Amino acid sequence: MFFHNRNAQRPFRDRDEAGRALAERLTQYADRTDVLVLALPRGGVPVGAAIAEALHVPLDVFLVRKLGVPGHEELAMGAIASGGVRVLNDDVLRELPISEAEIDAVAAREARELRRREQEYRNGRPPADVRGKIVILVDDGLATGATMKAAAAALRRMGPAKTVVAVPVGAAQTCGELRDLADEVVCAEQPDPFYAVGSWYRDFNQTTDAEVRELLGNGDRTPATTP
Repeated sequence: MFFHNRNAQRPFRDRDEAGRALAERLTQYADRTDVLVLALPRGGVPVGAAIAEALHVPLDVFLVRKLGVPGHEELAMGAIASGGVRVLNDDVLRELPISEAEIDAVAAREARELRRREQEYRNGRPPADVRGKIVILVDDGLATGATMKAAAAALRRMGPAKTVVAVPVGAAQTCGELRDLADEVVCAEQPDPFYAVGSWYRDFNQTTDAEVRELLGNGDRTPATTP
């Protein structure tokens, strides 16, 4: 399912407002015990928090670390994600002579950073169990969508009942490409031409780790009833 308005002019005030606008497209998931919002840190967390609050469902983070090709780190040969999931890009690995040992070394380094962030944001709490859940995967916008694609691919391996990718704004091509990785894609705005995610926010200041911790601390929302 897609929602778009190519002629929309007014940018979002901030990520909170964007999340509330996006929540209006997700009302079918409100007040359900089988729905979970997972936000990509850091910028996706304020968006996800607004959605979780509006829908009365729980909020957590979903951490993803890109595995960059040694010497060409901007090129992703895969990714690791919360829950110990590793996804490899077979197309890249077929083209480049990268050994298993090199892949393992990069993955180990990124896993250390992922664990650091898990501790930073969750303070020892385990990741949310997504098995059998409808998971709404949220970020503050999509340009190339590399991180969201990695997150969606990793999440799919963890056994959710349904994956919904939801963003306030995204490039139309990227939103379309995510259809192969998610059961539903909700891009509230798909401006044409697409310049940058930040151009759709009047306040696009960097979200801090402290803000993420605070939002997660306020993120235990109790669902009401299951339809």
